[in-house]
Parts: sequence; structure tokens; C-alpha cells
Amino acid sequence: MSIKENSVSKAKLNQELTYREAGVDIDAGNRAVDLIKRQVKSTYRPEVLGDIGGFGGLFGLQVAKYKEPVLVSGTDGVGTKLCLAFMTDKHDTIGQDAVAMCVNDILVQGAEPLFFLDYLAVGKLEPEKVADIVGGVARACRESGCALIGGETAEMAGFYSQGEYDIAGFAVGVVDKSRIITGENIAPGDVLIGLPSSGLHSNGYSLVRKICFDVKKLSVKDYVPELGKTLGEELLTPTTLYPKACLPLLDNFPILGMVHITGGGFYDNIPRILPEHCAVEVDTTTWPQPMIFKLLQEWGHVAWPEMYRTFNMGIGMILVVPPEQVNPIQEDLAARGETSYVIGKITEGSRNVVLKGGVFGE
Repeated sequence: MSIKENSVSKAKLNQELTYREAGVDIDAGNRAVDLIKRQVKSTYRPEVLGDIGGFGGLFGLQVAKYKEPVLVSGTDGVGTKLCLAFMTDKHDTIGQDAVAMCVNDILVQGAEPLFFLDYLAVGKLEPEKVADIVGGVARACRESGCALIGGETAEMAGFYSQGEYDIAGFAVGVVDKSRIITGENIAPGDVLIGLPSSGLHSNGYSLVRKICFDVKKLSVKDYVPELGKTLGEELLTPTTLYPKACLPLLDNFPILGMVHITGGGFYDNIPRILPEHCAVEVDTTTWPQPMIFKLLQEWGHVAWPEMYRTFNMGIGMILVVPPEQVNPIQEDLAARGETSYVIGKITEGSRNVVLKGGVFGE
């Protein structure tokens, strides 16, 4: 090495490095916060204290409203549905999936969602993309009636591939202790009311991607005539938020049990709320099955029991109610523009799920 080359090398070694040169841009992070401030504030409830930017989110629980307030919390992510956001470069709906998976879970125990916090990790912070993602979170919080009181955006240089990120979050709700929905009073003869899903929601996407992209060799840009839209548009349909439909019911009707149909489908989720002496029969012909499920079954030659164990098959939330309350509850839902179906009943058994109708032989 020449003396000149050695001098250049020493000059580089003595160069002052910055966090930005290491891959983390604090200024971009501040710009992202500026872009999302208005969206975050639009979710605030009267109980929110302070402003965006604090070290912790403050929420003044109005304990006088409850005899024995119980906080209910839930946390979740979006899973490999994120791959569809990357493939389509569309990021304004994925935040709703993160919110829905949490608020729907705490709803089934009778809890009103109070607030939500998100965690977003990126390889390189792009403020406009962050604003799109958090915008979806904020819209979902507004629709669910909960406040987005904080979050974290972590720029992790070299950890994620170009354009990739992960999002997760948690929700906290409240319910009076005497009104917690446990399923303990469910008995044979009770009826299942199903609320429709918007499609795949946020479960089963590893199988979805294998079928669509490995087996069928499709692209997210491919138009699917049976769906009336591109494959990417269908697969990115955001998860339905159920608080607006269900919370009014909890104030006016005896809801004995609720089931959020997520990973594990019908077979694994319904038993979670059944007493030991109860089973359930579901008639799969009682609601219209969205076309995406029929296509996935056909394209992947997936056995029907596997379909109902992996996907929601068009029913995202199930209510278990006394038989005499079925008509009043459905009338209440219809009056508020909500669709519902009587899909089954509680029977004697040992927490088993029996599916009948159509492909199941009846």
C-alpha cells in the first residue's frame, strides 16, 4: 500500500459517523410523527389525558360508571397478510387488521374497547408510508370507539428486507365484573347467530399464499372474474370490526357467549366458550359463503374440514343466545344495518363441533 492510499484509509477511519449513516434517520421519525398527529388525535375519547409524544399514554378511567370495573386486554399482529401489502405496495388498510384482531378478541368477553397502542417496526423509515399504515390504525380505532393513545415506530436498519415491516398492537377494554361473558351459562337448546366476515380477515395467509402463488402461479395484479376484482384487492380486504354491531346488544340482550373466528376456524375457536357438557352443531348452508373460500378450496384441493379449521368461511363473529331472544336480536341488528344468520345450536356433548350441510353430507 502506498503512503497516499494509507493516508486516505486513515482519513476514512477518522470520519465522524452519524446515526443516519448507520441507517436510522431521527428526522424522518419526527416527520412521521408530524404526519400522523391529526389522525391520532381524531381517535381521542374524553378520557384521554395529555397529547401525542409523551413517554406513556394516559387514560382516565371513569370508574363511577361501573360497580366493579374489570380491564380486559388483548394483543395480536397481522401475520403474513403483510406480504400482500408488500406485494401490492398498498399500506392504508393493514392497520385496520391490527386493530380488529385485538378489539374483536376483547369484545367477546363483553368489554368495550377503550384504547389501543401499536408497534410498527421498519427497515427504513418512510414517513408517508408510516402515515398510511397508522392512518388505517386510526380509522379502525374511530370505528371501534377506542382511542389510539400511543405507539412505537422502530427503525431497525438491516433487520428487515427492503420495503418490509411488521405491525402489532394491543387493546384494553373494560367490563363490569357481573357482565363478563364467560359462556358458563350456555346450555343445550341455545342458538348460534353468525355475523358475516368481510372475507379472509387475517388468518390462514400462509396457506392462501401457497395456493395462489405457488400452486396457481397467480399475481396480485391478476383480475379474477369470479371475484370482480384483482387478487390483491381481495386478499387485502381488511378485517371486519365488530364492536359497533355488538356493543349495543350487550346492553339490551342476554348474550351467553361470543366467539371471534380467527386462527383455528370453527373447530378450535367455538369450544373455547363451551361448558364441559355442551357441544355445537353448525349448519354450513345457512349463510352465503364468500367466493374467495370456494376458489381457494378448488385451487388448492383443500379438504372441507381443513377449510373450516383454517378460515372463518364467511362468519367472523358468533353470538350464543337463548332461543327466545333470536328474533329480537336479529331485528335489532337489522334495524342498525347489520346482517346476521342463525347458523346452529347448542347440543349435549363434550365441547365438540359438528358441521352439517352441503359438503358435510346433509
